[in-house]
Amino acid sequence: MNRVEQRFATLKEQGRKGLVVYIGAGDPDLASTHALALGLEKAGADVLELGIPFSDPLADGLVNQLAAQRGIDSGTTPAKVLQTVCDIRKESEIPIVFFVYFNLLHRYGLERFIKDSAEAGVDGILILDLPPEESGNYSETMKEHGLCPIFLVAPTTPPERIDSIVQHGRGFIYYVSREGVTGMQSEVSSRIDEMTASIKERTHLPIAIGFGISNPEQARQVSEAGDAIVVGSAIVNRIAEMVGQPEMVDSVCQFVCSLAEGIQQNSHD
Repeated sequence: MNRVEQRFATLKEQGRKGLVVYIGAGDPDLASTHALALGLEKAGADVLELGIPFSDPLADGLVNQLAAQRGIDSGTTPAKVLQTVCDIRKESEIPIVFFVYFNLLHRYGLERFIKDSAEAGVDGILILDLPPEESGNYSETMKEHGLCPIFLVAPTTPPERIDSIVQHGRGFIYYVSREGVTGMQSEVSSRIDEMTASIKERTHLPIAIGFGISNPEQARQVSEAGDAIVVGSAIVNRIAEMVGQPEMVDSVCQFVCSLAEGIQQNSHD
């Protein structure tokens, strides 16, 4: 059982909902990523998703596209992100999941990247553009190295395909609650309860719900349906607003703390 699995097991035992937070690695630089990782854990984050910057982030809206560009501009590479995880591991055991596009792994070497990720202290990988049907022995290789291959389910995913997707996954299933790209939304989707129930019928894996959650009230509302929520763009947007200011980490962590407090309103003893 790796850190992701252990964290969700602990959340279940404690009757708590989880908070998965996303930031772009290297945004605005890797020293900030390191500081944010430590601060976000203290603020109540249960899992940290690190987006490895890529020039063509097809699943991302404008906020996360700009974060990826800032990461590229700061000289961030997959190898440097791996080193940053090694450094974080000297001070923290927060579960870490890479959020990445397949092109980068293909270039690096898929098996080599999985091996290096495991050695660095990564716990899972979510490849945005790798359908399970085309993943070959990816899931098996991940599991051999003790990593969780995390897959997406969308509002448009038919039941028979959900059956297939959950068979490949480990750690948790990421339910993308909206069609389209990442980004902040004023309202949450009306289909969350229905789709989450459908996924739960097909797997015992925890379900983390993301895409569009922007404030503590939405965090509380969405967490009713799943085991955890994922918040990305709203956090990344605060990083963008605070770039260059010494209080950036504290400001971002205060916001994440408010999200964690919103979620815990749905937790029970």
